[in-house]
Amino acid sequence: MTKHSFTLDISEFNEKIVGEYNAYRGDKCLPADINVARSIIPPGTSTLRDFSYIAPDIPVLVYEKCVGCMDCVVECPDTAILGKVVTPETLTQSLSTLKDPSEKERLQKYYIKTKKYYETYEKKGTTPGLFNITIDPTKCKGCGECVEVCGDKEALIMVKKDETILKEARNNIQFYKKLPETPKEFINERLLSDMMLAERSLLFTGGAGSCMGCGEATAIRMMLAATGFVYGKNSCAIVASTGCNTVYASTYPYNPFLVPWTNSLFENNSADAMGIRMRWNQIGFKDKKLWAIGGDGAMLDIGFQSLSRLLTSGMDIKVLILDTQAYSNTGGQASTGSFLGQDAKMSTIGKAIQGKTERRKEIANIAMMHPDVFVAQTVSSLSNHFYNAIMAANEYPGPAVINVYTSCQPEHGIADDASASQGKLAVYSRAFPLLVYDPRAGTKMKERLSLRGNPAVKEDWYKNPSTGETVDFISFAKTEGRFSKQFDKEGKPSQTLQKSQEDRLSNWHLLQELAGLI
Repeated sequence: MTKHSFTLDISEFNEKIVGEYNAYRGDKCLPADINVARSIIPPGTSTLRDFSYIAPDIPVLVYEKCVGCMDCVVECPDTAILGKVVTPETLTQSLSTLKDPSEKERLQKYYIKTKKYYETYEKKGTTPGLFNITIDPTKCKGCGECVEVCGDKEALIMVKKDETILKEARNNIQFYKKLPETPKEFINERLLSDMMLAERSLLFTGGAGSCMGCGEATAIRMMLAATGFVYGKNSCAIVASTGCNTVYASTYPYNPFLVPWTNSLFENNSADAMGIRMRWNQIGFKDKKLWAIGGDGAMLDIGFQSLSRLLTSGMDIKVLILDTQAYSNTGGQASTGSFLGQDAKMSTIGKAIQGKTERRKEIANIAMMHPDVFVAQTVSSLSNHFYNAIMAANEYPGPAVINVYTSCQPEHGIADDASASQGKLAVYSRAFPLLVYDPRAGTKMKERLSLRGNPAVKEDWYKNPSTGETVDFISFAKTEGRFSKQFDKEGKPSQTLQKSQEDRLSNWHLLQELAGLI
């Protein structure tokens, strides 16, 4: 067998390989090479990918309304919205390099005085900061989720693209990239939303081939942000199960990850991670964080035994389950994570069978039954809960499971901008309760299990205070296409959907009992 030496010049790869693919001729003119044979893609090549042509609309900042909350930056699934704080002196110096006075004036308006970064610092007698939100037109897919999470603030609006809008957007991002990183004094570590002001947190570049508004992509980039912010940009690696996350993150030659990652088979992700962890420990990498990522199909179904073995091993491996309740990568078949009554491939709603017939497997509940495993169930749209769960998992000296609700637009039958709102609604309706189980918190289950973050935690259902309406599982199901056939013309739910609601309430009662609330 011939032994090959391996070298990879990233700049040469970006210029020759990515350049040809960006020109739509890579598959026609490039020969196969050793990198392709070894399925190797350099880090961050997706930064060179341009999505500016795929959507008719793009968000635009209404600078006079922005308060610097960072919600849009945190929730964007494509790293297409970037936040930065600069001092007035730095901005003046950078603007002075521009020749066009009108362009200077236009750009300056987008670096704004907010209470959070300007007035607060000014009152303390320290140098204040000007806050900016910049949209990268090459990464934005036009899902509009940023506008949705901005909500009542109305600091972002979607506008139709034209040459003027795109030119301004390109000039904005070009100027943004020339500015220095946000000074550390403007990053308040107690405000978890500030994490994405630090470049060490931006370990998912955007340019991935995920669907518009993909809930998975937001969860992955937020996990990397929390890990990179606390431990540094070279602090972790990923072992990924076959699934959507591996497809949209490795469509040759585009890789959005700035951390090492490998794609294992659907069923043996956990075993692969265990082998890597053992080798890392041998060579002195005990402090590096290793994240095993997979969907509910990979972790709850075919890879469940391997996951269970990982959890009993005591190894310092963190697991991120992207819970879409379907095998999204293969056309939306039902998984054991699917809800009772859900319409899915191979569980289609018809006259004889009313959709998914089995109850949902609760992986968080099962994981808690393994010895000394940290477990959290969370949603990315409740960012403080999500970030705290990730940071606690990283701190925990053993196996940890984070099960995160991740909306899938085509399989759930929801709008492109709805991932954040549907994640919250899943929590409010008891479809997907928040929980944190920390073995360090005590010896009893009720000491270890916390349901903080759920609304009306001692009640069966939450009631909307503004309308007085009960938010139950059926009200959640009404908002998603995967349950639409469970309602008649008058909007009355089927018996199957009522049973599904009973299942969700039964699970909620179990969690309340385990947490010592009832």
